[in-house]
Amino acid sequence: MVSTEHAVADWIRICSTDEIDEEDVIRFDHGGRTFAVYRSPEDTFHVTDGLCTHEKIHLADGLVMDDIIECPKHNGRFNYKTGEAKGAPVCVNLSIYRTKVEGEDVFMEVT
Repeated sequence: MVSTEHAVADWIRICSTDEIDEEDVIRFDHGGRTFAVYRSPEDTFHVTDGLCTHEKIHLADGLVMDDIIECPKHNGRFNYKTGEAKGAPVCVNLSIYRTKVEGEDVFMEVT
């Protein structure tokens, strides 16, 4: 028997659009997990896991430039739009999460 039930996604508010500057990142904690929320130069918002996959350091303390977040500890780099690890010392990608903007509020999808 095949289950026809699907996980229902919930959208949670993470911040206001004016809380993040262009090419910047903030930390967001929810449900015992840490996320990183980014604002791109194109004025789009993105969410990834909030900890570096190499040393579990908070990415919100890192440097954002050209769609890349750089871990503050060992300079590991990730593309925050795709989650892709961009070379040593990181080799495990970040998970990414869908976002939407309604009015002045930014939401992320959680399942």
